[in-house]
Amino acid sequence: MSRKRPTIRDVAREAGVSYATVSRVLNGRDWVSPESVKAVRDAISRTGYTANPHARSLATGKSGSIAFLLTEPQHLLFEDPNFSVLLRGVAQALSDRELTLILMIASTPVERSRAVAYLSGGHVDGVLLVSPHSGDPLLRQLVQAEVPIVACGQVLGFEDTISSVSADDWGGGRSAVEHLLAQGCRRIATITGPQDTFGGVYRLRGYTDALTAAGITVDPDYVVHGDWSRESGAAGMRTLLDRAPDVDAVFAASDAMAAAALPVLREAGREVPGDVRVVGFDDSGLAATTEPPLTTVRHPLERISDEMVRLLTDVIAGRTPLSITVPTSLVVRGSSPA
Repeated sequence: MSRKRPTIRDVAREAGVSYATVSRVLNGRDWVSPESVKAVRDAISRTGYTANPHARSLATGKSGSIAFLLTEPQHLLFEDPNFSVLLRGVAQALSDRELTLILMIASTPVERSRAVAYLSGGHVDGVLLVSPHSGDPLLRQLVQAEVPIVACGQVLGFEDTISSVSADDWGGGRSAVEHLLAQGCRRIATITGPQDTFGGVYRLRGYTDALTAAGITVDPDYVVHGDWSRESGAAGMRTLLDRAPDVDAVFAASDAMAAAALPVLREAGREVPGDVRVVGFDDSGLAATTEPPLTTVRHPLERISDEMVRLLTDVIAGRTPLSITVPTSLVVRGSSPA
């Protein structure tokens, strides 16, 4: 005969407190003494009590689930190492808080429509928004539905309404170009990220500000736009070699684009770093595996993922939207040695 599943009343009896006190501890209420919290937790351990998630959801109005919403094509989740690092960090941070992760991808109109219906239907307590693009109708729909959101990177046009955790994209872009200038480079090109994303805009701004501060006019022929992907990095490098064959350095706004630029330069007979220096952005696992290894700006995704989850719990609790910026650092390797 199976043993009866322990109940809240069993925990209360074991802890020597009231049913209401156990309920408050389980639901994370603040007005319980530390002694009572310890007594309840010890009793839970001794009795083997586990909460019924369905009953708790009905009682608290919370699902205990958080959505990780990626607004990029599905294949990028596996091709771009940044997304997997961020997802892994978020999963651990949520697990530490006994919250469930729900992975959602919404890159097409149909996927966006389904995502909005699901997320605004009370199935999750909040959303961790990854790679948001300004002008995406999904953003306004989620805000209007009053879904708690924290974005990875500020959301252009929603800076005051959507909380975010960002790398210092401007500072990182500027430090990459300042490094190239310090090595004597003067014909510095860039392959940007998407210009409807905060990272794409501010990494480019860091590039232009560093050149301007050095007294170098920004030449439009030295600027091509990419979308973070390898394909756009290779295409961008070919365009740069056609437009500006005298280029002596390239700052690519992602490691994937920088890595794809390397074989294009080799095919064109340009040695790295002898003829052209290359700097990326991310310091993903990819950066150390290229030939030569990439000098790059470190994107602190582990810290960003933890901060996103921490901030989302604050937003869910009703706190005012807030933006956090995490510092970056330059990692020097063979593609542009010091």
